[in-house]
Amino acid sequence: MKSNYLRWAAFLFALFHIYCNVFASISELWLSAIHFGGFCAICALMANESKDVRRGSFGFWVNIALAVAAVATSTYLILFENALYARETEYILSDYIFSIMAVGLAIEFTRRTTGWFMPILILVSLSYILFLGRYISGVFAFPGLSLETVLYRSFFTSEGMFGLTANISSTFVFMFIIFGSFLLRSGAGDFIVRLAQCLAGRFTGGAGLVAVVGSGLMGSVSGSAVANTVSTGVITIPMMKKSGFEGQFSAGVVAAASTGGALMPPVMGAGAFVLASYTQISYLTIIAASTLPALLYFLTVCYFVRIEAKRLGLRASTIEDTEKVSTVLKEGWHFIIPMAVLVTFLVMGRTPTTSAAFAILSVIAASYLSSNPMNLRDIFDAVVDGVQTMVSTALLLVAVGIIINVVTTTGVGNAFSLMIVEWAQGSLLITLVLVALASLVLGMGLPVTASYIVLATLSAPLIFDLISQSQLLIALQAGDLPSNVAATLDLFGGDPVVALREMPLEMKQLIRQEMLPPELLTGMLLSAHLVIFWLSQDSNVTPPVCLASFAAAGIAGTRAMATGLTSWKVAKGLYLVPVLFAYSPLISGTWPERIEVFLWASMGLYALAGVLQWHLETRINVLTAAVLLVSAGLLMWTGLPIYYHLAGAALLFGVIVVQNRMAAKERALAEEALGSGPS
Repeated sequence: MKSNYLRWAAFLFALFHIYCNVFASISELWLSAIHFGGFCAICALMANESKDVRRGSFGFWVNIALAVAAVATSTYLILFENALYARETEYILSDYIFSIMAVGLAIEFTRRTTGWFMPILILVSLSYILFLGRYISGVFAFPGLSLETVLYRSFFTSEGMFGLTANISSTFVFMFIIFGSFLLRSGAGDFIVRLAQCLAGRFTGGAGLVAVVGSGLMGSVSGSAVANTVSTGVITIPMMKKSGFEGQFSAGVVAAASTGGALMPPVMGAGAFVLASYTQISYLTIIAASTLPALLYFLTVCYFVRIEAKRLGLRASTIEDTEKVSTVLKEGWHFIIPMAVLVTFLVMGRTPTTSAAFAILSVIAASYLSSNPMNLRDIFDAVVDGVQTMVSTALLLVAVGIIINVVTTTGVGNAFSLMIVEWAQGSLLITLVLVALASLVLGMGLPVTASYIVLATLSAPLIFDLISQSQLLIALQAGDLPSNVAATLDLFGGDPVVALREMPLEMKQLIRQEMLPPELLTGMLLSAHLVIFWLSQDSNVTPPVCLASFAAAGIAGTRAMATGLTSWKVAKGLYLVPVLFAYSPLISGTWPERIEVFLWASMGLYALAGVLQWHLETRINVLTAAVLLVSAGLLMWTGLPIYYHLAGAALLFGVIVVQNRMAAKERALAEEALGSGPS
């Protein structure tokens, strides 16, 4: 934002949001409408500042008109909502005009910020609910609704544009993006990179490990893969190239690590707030359960870095002038205070919005413990930067409400679930593969948050049912059944497997509630949503549309598509770790069970990384790859006795020892050959 008028408007708009979130009691529908109208206006006026739009030109006045129209639609909803209800929701001409205008603005500004895929999806959805569904046969057939009904549900109710996702955008997401903006403006970015270099710079492939740790720490604050890639990549990609890594691999690592930032607590991006609202599971529970899986993901990326460093023969000494951790912490320890304040308020039971507000204040206060305290100009710029960052996310989350309304109204989600059930034949693994493929297709055109929302609406109930069914089967086979559960099973022959397959869904739900503890049911529901949340992140690093990879390729000067393929390989944890959510107690178990799964899986993922890179300590062959695959299976397959896991660990460490000895012999022979050469 260049214009002072626009910057001040953004600043005041942000203050209004903060006031509403912390102090005021305002209708959620009204707040969401104001949120939408304001960000549409800001987006339109920002377009007038581009070089392609000359002041006074036709495009300039079009943007002005769009900004006025956006504010008018929000104002109309607030002023005439009660009048509509007084008419018993009977539409008049002005209702049609402003409802159509609002939907049109949502489509246009989503096109401006995220491309054509989302607007086309909205238009197809509206066509389906209005008339297209009656021409489709089978499970997706729908007779259609009137234009008045569709517009009313899309504009005037909390089921459409100004529903759940818009409310999340105007509350949780907005506050945390402002918080991240304050952290970055206060200098936390430089501190994170320096701290990462201290922690990882002395290890093999240290520059790559610095990139992973730095992107992970930065991403846990920003929650945006592309912003994370750009902010840390300008430092870490040249650092990796200088230390000996290839440019394409360097860019792929930074893109993969930056993608993982949205998986790392305490912020986890906008999707985590959507997840919390969908599941009604507390945000604190979600970030606590996500910590170990996020560490597994970053360990996987680190494994690729270490193996590549081994392949290239890089040593830790290639990182020069590494600062001491004590020195960096002495200069930047105050940056830890806001994160501690945030977590403390969440633990105390405060809402995420209130916690974020106090964390923002703590950033300002903590800056006075440094040599460069934030002044009023810095505070103003941090707020404006946060609003600018929020534009595309806000418009997207409002627009996606139109699609959610169509999905829930028409029953497409149930039809999609039935289709997957038919294809998967009750197999949880095949279901996960099909959902992963659907995520990949959606990710070609949708940002990760929208991809998660659509997939969660379509498939989360099915995945939860399959996960809970496997847990229920274990409980049933263990015996000790309540009398009413035993009587129900007798109606279906008494065999638990047959009963679970044949009994109606309502009966399964009743048996679950009778036999499984509430904590386990909550954990399984969270597991189902985290599977989808993780799979939806793959659009950042999966060709042909992988924005984080493209951003990294631009910094590294490498080919975009080749970089995307590299980042896709390095980010394999996005597919491997969710399998643990479904088949292990990594999310739903007790903490001792979670830690046990984490420890075995961390070794199994190293074995798999070696197979994918075809290199461990040295280059592997087919026999070694087979041993590593067996090792990974024994380590990561849950429910096995501990001696199977120990056998898998023994196989892995056996391969490492043998390969290290082979590498030592090769080095000795090479040194001997050099020593016996001509003087």
